[in-house]
Amino acid sequence: MSHLLANYPNITSLKHISAEILNGGRTRLFGCREIWRSNAFYNEKGKALVQCCSGTSTSTSTSTSTSISPSSSEQVGLNRGINNGEQLKLENLVCDYGWRVRRLVEKGDEMRKVAQVQAEAFHVPVALFNDLFFEFFQAEVLSGLLYKLRNSPPNRYACLVAEPAIDDSDLEQEVVGVVDVTVLRDDNVLQHLPSEAEEYLYISGIAVSESFRRRKVATALLKACEVLSLVWGFEYLALRAYEEDWGARKLYSNAGYQIVSKDSPLFSTWIGRKRRVLMIKRTNMDK
Repeated sequence: MSHLLANYPNITSLKHISAEILNGGRTRLFGCREIWRSNAFYNEKGKALVQCCSGTSTSTSTSTSTSISPSSSEQVGLNRGINNGEQLKLENLVCDYGWRVRRLVEKGDEMRKVAQVQAEAFHVPVALFNDLFFEFFQAEVLSGLLYKLRNSPPNRYACLVAEPAIDDSDLEQEVVGVVDVTVLRDDNVLQHLPSEAEEYLYISGIAVSESFRRRKVATALLKACEVLSLVWGFEYLALRAYEEDWGARKLYSNAGYQIVSKDSPLFSTWIGRKRRVLMIKRTNMDK
């Protein structure tokens, strides 16, 4: 454990890590980087961009959802936001199932909440010093979120958050679910799309707080992703799930995603990674 703490000579407490990151520090959290990389999607320069698989966060969301179609609140967003470059901030993309989904507010408290939800979903427990490793992992997730927000155009990346649909100014809204949406052009995905498709929306990092799972939060998040694809003008959405994660696969299938390919079993076994499936959905641009 000393090799981890040796990297942070100016930090007297683990609670200071997230503060340093939010203040623009260059803290590198080597202790948990390999765990995060194991589920990360990389661009051509090797930079970690987004989570590739939903992991345990979606495996608990097994309730059946209805087919996705824009509600009245969503249609308002579509009518206002189809023009390219318009940035959705606090407007609700979806208000359904008792949850509303909007874009992340780039403030310290909310970003910490988002990092906590994703860290709790994706952290792999360890036998010793689990709490310490979790705090490092959560700080690494926060660092990755800041990187994406600072280096992505507003119409190329969005972090969406779900919260209770309660209109009460006296109650503090609680982030109960998170999902990342990124515009990508990976050839491994494009080969399954029509030749005219040059880019698509990639959904990743979907996570729901443990006490709010099995309550349609993940369904609302997926619905918001589709609305955002219409707002940004993209016809196809893609995501990956672990082949053995039947709960996640059922959730995505109910939302209209279809399996188009699987990781090579030789490749997955060789590097010791769980086999994944690629799932794609086509939106109706005429809605």
